[in-house]
Amino acid sequence: MNYSKVISQCIDFIEENIKDDLTPDLIASKCGYSTFHFCRIFNIHKGITLMDYIRKRRLSLASSELFDGRKVIDIALEYGFDTQNGFCKAFKKEYGFSPTQYIKRMDGYFQKQSLYKIGGYIMDPIIVKKPAFKIAGYGIETNISSGNYTKDVASFWVNYNGENLESKMYDILNPKKHGEVGLCIPSNNQNGDAIYLMGVIVDDFDRVTEDMMTVDIPEATYAVFTTPPVDTSEDDEQIIFANVIKETWKYIFEEWFKDSKYVFDESKMDFEFYDERCHWRKDTVMDIYIPVIEK
Repeated sequence: MNYSKVISQCIDFIEENIKDDLTPDLIASKCGYSTFHFCRIFNIHKGITLMDYIRKRRLSLASSELFDGRKVIDIALEYGFDTQNGFCKAFKKEYGFSPTQYIKRMDGYFQKQSLYKIGGYIMDPIIVKKPAFKIAGYGIETNISSGNYTKDVASFWVNYNGENLESKMYDILNPKKHGEVGLCIPSNNQNGDAIYLMGVIVDDFDRVTEDMMTVDIPEATYAVFTTPPVDTSEDDEQIIFANVIKETWKYIFEEWFKDSKYVFDESKMDFEFYDERCHWRKDTVMDIYIPVIEK
């Protein structure tokens, strides 16, 4: 049985009916399975319960509508929340901000954003100490000196040798949380050759297959930058998003470091982190983790 296809059909059904009253019984019946069996398979494949997935998608879509000037209560009711208070509590738990705080934090970017003046508008990084963790996933050969580097990485997931590697990776590794880590591993030569690894955080490497790569990331202190939000809801190739990421990296090393009290910690590894905030939204963002030590 091709459960990946079934799960894909399930996701399509959820997206088409996200504002309706979705229940496990309804979704399972649409996919031709008992509720218990389908919920179990969904959890195994996606690493999240069916209703948690629906809640996250509703919050994700609702967050993008907060900038349209609509009342919070109207958005909450439209996406299946019984009360504004319930929506606000769920929203803050998911994003760390209330809807009102989220609007204030993000809205300025939509008024002032510019790819070529990104340094003037980017938010200050958050300094965090992150414990050691493990990454497993797939790698693509690229060259950081090449003009195609960003394009290579941006298109990596969608169709690599005819496979959707993101779905394959989640099916095999079944990580506890959704979110991909992008890591550039340089070769020993000096011509810019590198392996770009896109993986997930795992507890161990027991599920890793022969075609995967693994990396142990040591404990480090990071400056965490969130890219300015862009609208990728109608950008199939997410070209704009890729350019914003590129400009953010440029800003960090050309502008931020020279005025900060930190230097790059060359004994550690920088990486990118992609979660639900970067999936075809009006406010698409991702995080860049830069290892630092004080001057």
